[in-house]
Amino acid sequence: MDDRELLQEAIEAMGDAYSPYSGHPVGAALLARSGKIYRGVNVENAVNGLSICAEQVAVAKAVSEGERKFIKIAVACEGPGYCRPCGACRQVLFEFAPEIEVITGNVQGEFEVQSLTELLPLPFAKPGLKRSARG
Repeated sequence: MDDRELLQEAIEAMGDAYSPYSGHPVGAALLARSGKIYRGVNVENAVNGLSICAEQVAVAKAVSEGERKFIKIAVACEGPGYCRPCGACRQVLFEFAPEIEVITGNVQGEFEVQSLTELLPLPFAKPGLKRSARG
């Protein structure tokens, strides 16, 4: 699956977001090594600390179905800018896929691709966990 197709999956997922407080729907599409795509959306709560990001929903869905290896994730929101994963989401992604590609884009179809190590250069990791091909 190419980057634009995965971004389209994330854009389509946005329609299921629950964002009555921020008014900022976010969709994510996580591509597992198996080829399966797991969609996620942000789910807000009146108690802000109980809200969950789209990326974390996608990872939780995949892990709960036995997936542990991921290739790339697309994250989409309304433009004109791009939705980049927050620090917590970057750390969650690192736990399972230190080498993952992160596609950030908007509903206009504009996007960019970065490695997780570019977005999270000094992740927290348990000793012995491979950090990246560069480190």
